Amino acid sequence: MHEFELIKKYFSKLSKLNKSSLNLNDDVFFDKKKGLVITIDTYIDGIHFLNFKKPSLVIKKILRSSISDLICKGVIPKYYFISGSGNQETFSNSNLTKIGKSLSQEQKKYKIFLSGGDTTFSNKLSFTVTSVGFAKDIIYRNRAKLNDDIYVTGNLGDSFTGLQILKGKTKVEKKIKDYFVNKYYLPDIQINLTKQLFKFANTSIDVSDGLIGDLEKMINKQNLSYVLKENNIPISRYLLNLIQKKKLNKSNFISRGDDYQVLFTASPAKSRIILNTSKNLGIKITKIGKIISGSRKSIIINQKGKQILLKNKGYTHQF
Repeated sequence: MHEFELIKKYFSKLSKLNKSSLNLNDDVFFDKKKGLVITIDTYIDGIHFLNFKKPSLVIKKILRSSISDLICKGVIPKYYFISGSGNQETFSNSNLTKIGKSLSQEQKKYKIFLSGGDTTFSNKLSFTVTSVGFAKDIIYRNRAKLNDDIYVTGNLGDSFTGLQILKGKTKVEKKIKDYFVNKYYLPDIQINLTKQLFKFANTSIDVSDGLIGDLEKMINKQNLSYVLKENNIPISRYLLNLIQKKKLNKSNFISRGDDYQVLFTASPAKSRIILNTSKNLGIKITKIGKIISGSRKSIIINQKGKQILLKNKGYTHQF
C-alpha cells in the first residue's frame, strides 16, 4: 500500500469536517480565516538522507525541504519546530553543536525562527519538522487549467547524481563530485520566488519525490493529462557533461526526486510575466510542457519526437 492509498483508506474521512485540511491532498494545512499555514514532514536515516556522517549538512537539507512545502504554496516560512529521535552517538555533544550552528545559519539565511520541538531516545535516527507561515491565500493543488503551460524552476537531477556519487555508484573527478554532493545536501530552494507565484501560477507543488510523480499529484483529482518535452526539462551543465561523457540517458535523471524546485502551471497569457520574473530575480524558470485533456494519455516526448516511458517516476512511500 502506498502513501495515498493509506491516507484515502484510513484517514481522509477524519478530515472531512475540517476544510483547512484540504482533504489531506496538499502539502499544507491552511486556515484561511486565521491566515495560518502549516506543513509537517518526517525524515528517516537511510531513507530520506543517506547517513548522518555530516550532521551539519543533513540538518540543512531537512530544514530546506520542509520550508520548501510552504514556498511552493506562495507562503513565506516564519517558524519551525523540530523533533529528533536518536541515541548518545547520533546526539553527541559534537553533533549537537554542529546541528545548532547549521540551524543558526539557516535561520539567518531564510529569516525563520526555532519555536519548539522534542527529543526522544531511539536507536533509529529520525527528525520531524513542522514549518509555519502566515498568508491570506495559497496556491493550491488541483487548480490547473486545460492548455496551461507547465514550468519548473532551477535544474533537476543534480541531487540524485550527488546521491549516486555518495553511494559509490558514479565515479567523477573531485571538482565535479563536490558540485553534485553539495546539490544533494543543500538544495536551491526558491524563496525569492514565493510571493511572485501569485502573479501567474494556477497550481503548484515542490519537486520532492520526483518530477513525474509530483506532477501527477498536482493534478491527481482533475480530469487532465500532460505532455512533457524531455529536451526542455532543465539540467545543469555539469549533469549534461556527465551524461554526454558517460553516454547516459537523460531520462534516468529527470524524475528521481530531492530537487525541491517549484513545479507549476500557468496560462500561456502569463508567459511574458514569467519571463520577466525569471530575469528580474535571476531564477531559472523553464517551460517543459502543457496540460491537456484527461481524455488523452499523458506522454513524454524525447528530442527525436518519440514517446518515451520513464522506468522511474519518482519516490513512492510504501507501507
